[in-house]
Amino acid sequence: MSLELNLNHKTAIVTGGSAGIGLATAKALYREGVNVAIVARNPERLETAMEAIQSIPGQGNKVIAVDADITQAESIAAIVSQTLATFGQVDILINNAGSARAGSFLDLSDAAFIDAWNLKLLGYIRLVKAVVPDQIRRRDGRIVNIVGAAGRTPRPDFLPGGTTNAALLNFTRGIALELAQHNIRINAISPGLTATERAEQLAQQQAEVRQISVEEFKANALKAIPLGRLVQPEEIANLVLFLVSDLAASITGTEILVDGGQTPGV
Repeated sequence: MSLELNLNHKTAIVTGGSAGIGLATAKALYREGVNVAIVARNPERLETAMEAIQSIPGQGNKVIAVDADITQAESIAAIVSQTLATFGQVDILINNAGSARAGSFLDLSDAAFIDAWNLKLLGYIRLVKAVVPDQIRRRDGRIVNIVGAAGRTPRPDFLPGGTTNAALLNFTRGIALELAQHNIRINAISPGLTATERAEQLAQQQAEVRQISVEEFKANALKAIPLGRLVQPEEIANLVLFLVSDLAASITGTEILVDGGQTPGV
């Protein structure tokens, strides 16, 4: 018996949807018949991503590209209003856009922290606040925050990202209690080292901090993963599909780690 996700005719917003985990997630949702609004700051990459999604056989569903900067409050309103104008509702929000600089703590400026908090932490919070009125009205909503393992296990050379992720886990768990009364579910996925362009950039930055080659950094990183391989973006996308489906109807306020067994704990 196959699992029926029953997501066709729903509408999703996916931020950071032009590459990596965001693009993999947008493709997975589209395959399930979901209307998708992909959001990113680079118009050329957005166009390429939209064409890639449109090449996938659909079920009469559509994809639109929204060029927006989620560090700007007015952009948040534009993302939601454009999606509502096109599709009439927002059933699913995938918060995925975010970046933070790796570096030695003493070498990082205030801006490194502020930029990370403004883009990812406040960007996620603003988008949740923008989409839930429609979801409350219809008493149905599914939100997934792509966070990161550094929120649980701090790394001294990635404190802007780690502090952002830790705050997002707190936000996800806290707001889940308020949203549950409206039948809106919100969960977090924390990927470990994932095979994305973003991971390549971080590897270069962290290798520089440790004064080793990028190749040596990557080899050491793989040794620290019990399963011995990187997470693939499609693995995160598959988990997103489950969490936004009714198969996960009783799951909210939860963080799921996808890191090859790297994070210890009980």
